[in-house]
Amino acid sequence: MRLPRLFRTTPFRLTLLFLALFAAAASAFLAYIYLATAGEATRRTDQNITREMRSLVAAYDRAGVDAVNQSLIERASSERPFLYLLMKPDGTRISGSIAESPLEDTNGAPSRASFSVTDYDAQGRLVKHPARGFQERLSGGEILFVGADVSEDQAYVVKIVRALWGAGALVIVLGLAGGLLVSRNVSRSMGALNDVVTAVRNGDFGARAQVRGTRDEFDELSEGINEMLDRLERSMAGHRHAGDAIAHDLRSPLTRLRARLETAYLDVEAGKGNAEEALAQALEDTDGVLKTFGAVLSIARLQAAGQAPDQVVFDPADLAADLAELYEPTCEDKGLEFDAELTKDLQVRGNREFLAQALANLLDNAVKYTPAGGAIMFRVRRRSSGEVEYSITDTGPGVPDEDRARVVERFVRLENSRSEPGSGLGLSLVAAVAEAHGGRLELSEGPGKVGEIGPGLRVALILPRAA
Repeated sequence: MRLPRLFRTTPFRLTLLFLALFAAAASAFLAYIYLATAGEATRRTDQNITREMRSLVAAYDRAGVDAVNQSLIERASSERPFLYLLMKPDGTRISGSIAESPLEDTNGAPSRASFSVTDYDAQGRLVKHPARGFQERLSGGEILFVGADVSEDQAYVVKIVRALWGAGALVIVLGLAGGLLVSRNVSRSMGALNDVVTAVRNGDFGARAQVRGTRDEFDELSEGINEMLDRLERSMAGHRHAGDAIAHDLRSPLTRLRARLETAYLDVEAGKGNAEEALAQALEDTDGVLKTFGAVLSIARLQAAGQAPDQVVFDPADLAADLAELYEPTCEDKGLEFDAELTKDLQVRGNREFLAQALANLLDNAVKYTPAGGAIMFRVRRRSSGEVEYSITDTGPGVPDEDRARVVERFVRLENSRSEPGSGLGLSLVAAVAEAHGGRLELSEGPGKVGEIGPGLRVALILPRAA
């Protein structure tokens, strides 16, 4: 038979375990209390009997057996809780409150014994009471026995033990009730978390665990689950968005590739075209499609993750120096003046590979759109706000103020860039990298227009300072 869910919870089982340990400890404690109390009562009774015996022996030594006999008669008729018996050397009764000694051996050394005495209760019923006694042979040969009724002492001990057992039973009952209450609360909390997990398993990625505000371990678990679900939802949304974006954004370049292949095929078939040139152009277009695919996927991953992975603290001037060394020969080949102003000993936290790719895109654009005879300035500096800024300034055609907001969108290309190869994803990737690092991308006018050249463009990738 399967137990109800409440009784199968871990807190309830722990409660039972602790109650079992408590019951074992309580039983040992009660046993100790009983033995200690009963032993103390026995010792006290034996001391009283011994004291009474010494008193009678002293009377015997002073005045003989007649004095002891007279004392026994007086004491037996008083309120003293003792039992007396005085016997001749052969064991014959002389006087006392009991008829015979409970000890059969009347010739040995002084000895003690536990026995029962018969009495009548208030209703006239015959009852037996527990008693203890001490027997000793006097110097003249007579035998003296002194005993005491210990029923009241034993009754007191029994009352104490019963009270302790009752207290233990009450604690166990209260412990079970507390265990049930705790188990119900824990089961309710875990049930809510299981409901969230079941909802997510069934496809509801918007389900979230309730945070009660108690700041206990269940709130910490709920917050952790909610954070995990937030990341999972962003990741799923990013993957869905990436799929949609790739399907949408690659449609045009694939269509152009097919059209070029079809035109080349018809020209070659008609004897007008060159098959090798057609294949070379197809390979170039394919590389462009693959580059576009990679850029779209990188943007989608960054946007889905919410932040760049594998971030480390490094000096931004070192990264800029590597890129400057790479692009300076390229600028010389195109007839461009290239200069770099790099402030050292700054600190940023980020993914070097993503930042390098973003800066390379900006430098590529600057080299691509700056005409021969122009100039490019690459800077790294600290802003007055404490942020770190990478900036690339060129003397190319620039971007009109009204187009600077949309030029960072995917596949947006301005009229003055139609003649240059590209997919319109470079600035989109840079903006995504900046956002993934908690930064931003700013576009502004360059150094101005000189003759027919300009006004240029200044692109700044701004990153927060490392904490």
